[in-house]
Amino acid sequence: MEQLTYGKLEVRESKLRKQLRALLRLMKRDKGGVFGMGVVLLLVFSATFAAQISPYDPLKQNLKDSKLPPAWQEKGSWAHPFGTDPLGRDLFSRLVFGSRVSLTVGVFGVLLSSSLGLTIGMLAGYLGGRVDDVVINFVNIMAGIPYLLLVVVIAAVLGRSLLNVILIFGFTNAPSFIRITRAEVLRARECGYVESAISMGATTKRILFDQILPNLIGPIITLGTLEMSNMIFYEAGLGFLGLSVPPSVPSWGNMLNAAREYILSYPWMAMFPGFAIMLTALGMNLMGDWLRDILDPRLRRARR
Repeated sequence: MEQLTYGKLEVRESKLRKQLRALLRLMKRDKGGVFGMGVVLLLVFSATFAAQISPYDPLKQNLKDSKLPPAWQEKGSWAHPFGTDPLGRDLFSRLVFGSRVSLTVGVFGVLLSSSLGLTIGMLAGYLGGRVDDVVINFVNIMAGIPYLLLVVVIAAVLGRSLLNVILIFGFTNAPSFIRITRAEVLRARECGYVESAISMGATTKRILFDQILPNLIGPIITLGTLEMSNMIFYEAGLGFLGLSVPPSVPSWGNMLNAAREYILSYPWMAMFPGFAIMLTALGMNLMGDWLRDILDPRLRRARR
């Protein structure tokens, strides 16, 4: 009995070593994906330890230090390495705390939209008939509406709130997940393992969750990473328009909104939040492409 248990442990360790070696090979092959993962980890670290990283309270005003340039410019100070805004608030501290808003919107927005998309898409793809017709018509209608216009209108109606922003992106991005899930379910229905489960009398619930759902994890994770990047980008856009979180909340969009009047005379006020948005979007897109290559066996075989 002990020898059998020991043998099983050896097999598991051997499989784990093989998987780790395969992951290391993929990381060496795709430097962009590793860079993207590094950017995302930096964002997570910044958002988690914002209070410890920031040298100042992001809401503290000091008009004597108003509009200070970055430390490496003339009249700059290393006490405020990225300079200050018109109210004398430290830009570096506001940038760090702003990552919390972006990450919160991205993570919870994707969780909401992917949950809705998985549930509705699986039912539409598997049941077909009128259910599928209603769902696909809804998705097509949503796809025909300009996304940014839809988001701006809803945000203007609901008002400025972090919860409202999450709900807006969660519901308006659900059609993307519905479309992907439905397509994968339609493909899986024709596979032999699903037909075998049906012939053996498996219930719909068991077929969906035990047979089909595991094959959806890869595409959903990939799409979720890319949609998270889009949500962070659009949240910053809403903040720039004054439709995201309240002005008292430090966010990258609010920083851009406050800096637009000073873009020519004090460009660093807009440069740093703009660069943070660009770097985050780039990193998440690169990581999303890398995850797609890892999780899709067809792409892995093509690269070999």
